[in-house]
Amino acid sequence: MLYRTVVSSAIRATAAPTRLNAQRQTARAYSTDKPKSGGNGLLFAALAGLGVAGGIYYNSSSTTSVKPAAAAPAATELKAAFSPKEFKAFKLKEVQDINHNTSLFRFDLPEDSTSGLHVASCVITRYPITKKDGSPGYIIRPYTPTSDENAQGYVDFIVKKYPDGKMSKHFHSLKVGDELEIKGPIPKLMWEENKFNNVGLIAGGTGITPMLQIIRKVLNHSEGRDKTKITLVFANQTEEDILLREELDNYVKAHPDQIKVHYLLDRPSDKWAGGKGFVTKEIVQQYMPGPNEPNTLVAVCGPDKMVELISGAKAKDKSQGEIGGILKELGYTSENVFKF
Repeated sequence: MLYRTVVSSAIRATAAPTRLNAQRQTARAYSTDKPKSGGNGLLFAALAGLGVAGGIYYNSSSTTSVKPAAAAPAATELKAAFSPKEFKAFKLKEVQDINHNTSLFRFDLPEDSTSGLHVASCVITRYPITKKDGSPGYIIRPYTPTSDENAQGYVDFIVKKYPDGKMSKHFHSLKVGDELEIKGPIPKLMWEENKFNNVGLIAGGTGITPMLQIIRKVLNHSEGRDKTKITLVFANQTEEDILLREELDNYVKAHPDQIKVHYLLDRPSDKWAGGKGFVTKEIVQQYMPGPNEPNTLVAVCGPDKMVELISGAKAKDKSQGEIGGILKELGYTSENVFKF
């Protein structure tokens, strides 16, 4: 079964692709708000003349990976399947329903290729439409792949369907064999080994996606060189909504001195023994590296309302914008905060 798979390979300190077991996720107002509605104007403007490089940042609405592909021979130089200069069409290979509105979509890549994405980055997806005036156009949206950056021959996305989400509905209308146009990568936060002593990650719902990229990069792909310590606060509505929980828990077991994970639920069951409620000032103070600690970073990713509450909203052009919210109140600055 595509979705429910063994995850032991995900915690090995190698560059081999991983296998994940994502959990169920349902709609919620805090951790999984629908994306803001709107046209493609900013996205087209950002891409025009820039390709997809440099300083353009987007929120994603996808997450997790599946069965491992074979690791490439060391002597073989793999190609990058995606291009930052043009859209290419990729065929849908498999679809696995996760719950009533969330599914995993696996697309074929050439056998001698990986996606070519770096940590942390996303891609742009598009499909053609006919505008109201009869002219041709496109729906364009960013998504973050959830397969490992070294996965060979495939790329995965987990996409939640929103009633008025044009691209998410298009994803869920695709049948095996259909094609989707993809362009990328778009760099977000370019990771450097040991640049930070401590990194705090605050994620809501599907905002776990870029955080997973960072976690994998530090724990899987540095061969022990990257000593960065990671603390993740992951907010969801219910326990069933926690995506990637098995992989995250396995990282904690394998690297107890390097990563800590704290789950927060705003609708916990009576049996839930973890954190309850939303991300508050007290939660940030308890778990995140302090604003005055040297070489630290706090990264935030989630629904717009959550990001605004914690770190201040991103600018209209999708750049970082001013620091606000809880982090500003606690003394954090643009030097130690990043908004996905």
